[in-house]
Amino acid sequence: MDEDKIMREDADEKLVNDAFQRLLDSYLSSRHRKKVDIITKAFNFARQAHKGVRRLSGEPYIMHPIAVAQIACEEVGLGSTSICAALLHDVVEDTDYTTEDLANIFGPKIAQIVDGLTKISGGIFGEQASAQAENFKKLLLTMSEDIRVILIKICDRLHNMRTLASQPANKQYKIAGETLYIYAPLANRLGLYKIKSELENLSFQYEHPEQYNSIKEKLKNTEVQRHELFDQFTAPIEEALQQMGIKYEIKERVKSPYSIWNKMQNKHVTFEEIYDILAVRIIFTPAKREEEINECFNIYVAISKIYKSHPDRLRDWLSHPKANGYQALHVTLMSKQGRWIEVQIRSDRMDEIAEQGFAAHWKYKEGEENEEYTEDENELNDWLRTIKEILDDPQPDAMDFLDAIKLNLFASEIFVFTPKGEIKTMPAGCTALDFAFSIHTFLGSHCIGAKVNHKLVPLSHKLESGDQVEILTSKSQHVQPAWINFVSTAKAKAKIQAVLRRDSRDLQKAGEDLLDDFLKKNNIENTAEVVDQLAQFHEVGRREDFFQALAEKTILLGEKDLDELNGKSTGGKKGWRKLVPFLGRGKKKHATADHQELFIVPEKFNRKKPIYISEESIGQYKFKHCCHPIPGDDILGYIDNKHQIEIHKRACPVADKLKTSFGNRILDAKWNMHKQLFFDATIRLQGIDRVGILMDVSRIISSQMNVNIHKLTISSEEGVFDGSIELRVHDRDDVRNIMKALKEIEGMQEVTQIM
Repeated sequence: MDEDKIMREDADEKLVNDAFQRLLDSYLSSRHRKKVDIITKAFNFARQAHKGVRRLSGEPYIMHPIAVAQIACEEVGLGSTSICAALLHDVVEDTDYTTEDLANIFGPKIAQIVDGLTKISGGIFGEQASAQAENFKKLLLTMSEDIRVILIKICDRLHNMRTLASQPANKQYKIAGETLYIYAPLANRLGLYKIKSELENLSFQYEHPEQYNSIKEKLKNTEVQRHELFDQFTAPIEEALQQMGIKYEIKERVKSPYSIWNKMQNKHVTFEEIYDILAVRIIFTPAKREEEINECFNIYVAISKIYKSHPDRLRDWLSHPKANGYQALHVTLMSKQGRWIEVQIRSDRMDEIAEQGFAAHWKYKEGEENEEYTEDENELNDWLRTIKEILDDPQPDAMDFLDAIKLNLFASEIFVFTPKGEIKTMPAGCTALDFAFSIHTFLGSHCIGAKVNHKLVPLSHKLESGDQVEILTSKSQHVQPAWINFVSTAKAKAKIQAVLRRDSRDLQKAGEDLLDDFLKKNNIENTAEVVDQLAQFHEVGRREDFFQALAEKTILLGEKDLDELNGKSTGGKKGWRKLVPFLGRGKKKHATADHQELFIVPEKFNRKKPIYISEESIGQYKFKHCCHPIPGDDILGYIDNKHQIEIHKRACPVADKLKTSFGNRILDAKWNMHKQLFFDATIRLQGIDRVGILMDVSRIISSQMNVNIHKLTISSEEGVFDGSIELRVHDRDDVRNIMKALKEIEGMQEVTQIM
């Protein structure tokens, strides 16, 4: 054996031993019973099982299970059962050992958790859409057996995100997209706020590296200014707390880069315009535990004597904690510098729950001999019950299923009352019809309206916290297709869809018969490919919808359909022209693009390499209207069912679902453009109206920026104008420069880009 190899093995040995020692130290300093023997046994077993295997980063594979166990112990606060399961979580999947082997060596509980983790391994999702929905169901079913499965899975995902740099870009987008779509909201729902923030920031860092670095840089540059503001603001508060004799700690909380970026996108504001980057957190130790809520309010009263509070921004999560256990009092105060600053008041116990979630006041007694799971957390059980309701819907489409999960599990709650005064927790934004279905399917199906606080309201009326709701029914009422548009809970959607599916089966059968007659008459064989081709030609996504449209006579079959099937249709060209957002090279004709065929992805295509979009190749790709990408946007490619490549913005909601559900079809895409082609961009303007403002706008765009205005619409009412300009630009930089110049115009209040 050569000397280098011996040295490398010694270095690996030290690396692994040091990491395990750190894990033991963290465990021994926790409040759990000290079961070091079983943890050491699990470590030695996993080390032997993964011997000789390395990760993509080059380090020994065992470093990953140790890191996951470290996160579970130190950052989530779990005990020996979870630590052992984390150390063993890849053994069944990656080696020849079985769950039975683990049960014999480590007992049934650890084996059950490892089995749950094995079922949902390899990311949540597999190859096909239906399989993805099934895998996600597995995840949720396992979760409802033992919540530790999902907690360790979140720890596993966090470590994968921390080491994502070793993966190729297309994998990074898939994993980051899945993390933002599923894991960050799950972590939030379980109260793991720190982990949720880190998952979001890591996803943001890989999906939008330039924006991430730009925000990090701006946060760094404004750090001194923030510290000064914090010190000036908190000095009189500290004085007041000391006079009250309260044992406290005041912390500075800075908004995360992802939260800042999200707000910039949603509110169309710049970094400088976000006022709540800084928040102040007061954490106190109450004299008596039962007095902590009163003490929160006493502190609030004391500080609102120092600073004026914002009447609409008091958030009380003390009496009604969030579903993830979060408790605190949030108040927004006006500082002497003229800035609104949010102050979060919470006890040390509330702070621990906010940082570690349910793990901080744990649901199963990790310290006891058998570590049995005890179901004494009502909110958690309600949540698991919601999961079971979602799983009851027989065959939801994978995408709808994911949306149902997001709608219900990650929504914030409101509290409503039945006529008898019972409290029901519902997701925010739900309607009277959602409430009806939540009580009983019969009630929902025959609902004609409701009385909210004794006033008659329609089915679509949105409920608010504190409403008292009485449902009105009629036997002659039946489920209407329009209902699906205004319900928001998974249960209501599932029940309505189930009834509508039953009703539409007859229509679909009639549509199939019509199509069959048409094809027979024209001597064309009725195959799945033919149906898909015609459905796509009529821009209908699903066969079922196509059959239904035929039966309802909203689609009529004729000569154009025969042309399409015989390959004579020009629909492909038209369809392509409709999808591509660019408008050609200056005054030249865009001949190159017009006659280009769409690129078909071959079987042995290297998906790890990026695709480059240039003036020459742009016509080979589909540009979707959902997000309208132009050069300068962060983009990705997606291989569709026809093996053609769609281009989406990485932040596009459709792309989010694609990353989560079809991760293996995601490609890294980059621009290689040279300001030759023109693209559509729309800018919205709002401001104070005055004589000559329109002239200033057109002068800046046409003369100063040398850009063509395609369309300009402006309306003015009571001295305020609102308008939009459609421009032809080369790239995102052009848009930014134009917006910057327009903001300088006197009277201009808001300049935002419309997607």
